[in-house]
Amino acid sequence: MPTDEGMELAIERCVRSALEEDRAHEDATTLATVDAGLRGRAVFLAKADGVAAGFDVAAEAFRQIDPACTLTRFVAEGQAFRNGTEITAVEGPVRALLQAERTALNFVQRLSATATLTRRFVDAIAGTGAVILDTRKTTPGLRDLEKYAVRCGGGTNHRRDLAVMAMIKDNHREALAREGRSLADGVRAIRERRPGTPVEVEVDSLDQLEAALEARPEWVLLDNMSVEQMAEAVSRCAGRAKLEASGGIGIANVRAIAGTGVDAISIGALTHSAGSLDISLDLSF
Repeated sequence: MPTDEGMELAIERCVRSALEEDRAHEDATTLATVDAGLRGRAVFLAKADGVAAGFDVAAEAFRQIDPACTLTRFVAEGQAFRNGTEITAVEGPVRALLQAERTALNFVQRLSATATLTRRFVDAIAGTGAVILDTRKTTPGLRDLEKYAVRCGGGTNHRRDLAVMAMIKDNHREALAREGRSLADGVRAIRERRPGTPVEVEVDSLDQLEAALEARPEWVLLDNMSVEQMAEAVSRCAGRAKLEASGGIGIANVRAIAGTGVDAISIGALTHSAGSLDISLDLSF
């Protein structure tokens, strides 16, 4: 994951792009109707229970419009809040508050939704020893922010990109087989080309598991297996690799999956289907 400096750069870049997309610096309504000297205060108000994430991003949106804007936090990042809670207040020129309003809300609504959904899954498996992982199923350009929101919800970031970790999936297996190469050949080639890079192998049946384990990857992904199959995989693996469960996982079955003894459970929905949490920005003078 990015360093603190890397996150600052990611936030700055994402916010700048979003403000440019909205043409916030050319706001036809605000610049014509609001006096430049008018100051005010706006409050981010929760309209649903949730977990806070993205308010550093909101602060950057207001700052890029006018550095005179200041934020006061009442709820910390990663902290749960209830419907009706005042989460954060921002003070400054009313023009800036209105110009950055939608960009700031878009970020906090979506990132808080991801943090909130992640927390539901984390709470659902509490005490089992498994962890909740995210995936690369993120909004293009917003990966670092969405993975940050997963951390705010108590989840664990997995494979940020294609270079940090190798994963041999079904299509890679097909390509290897077409060339007459085995799974072990594929793992060996990765280790030769990228020494020190962790390797994960995806399997979708118990028949494939032993060959995967013999290739000696760090991780094996159990794709769309039943709870019974996962439990059998854990038994057969006997600690030779870490096991990740993936596919068809929801709140209703996640605890049963964690109970099989897998090390981790990856859920793409954390970042691709969380939606937006209902948060408003209310202006006062």
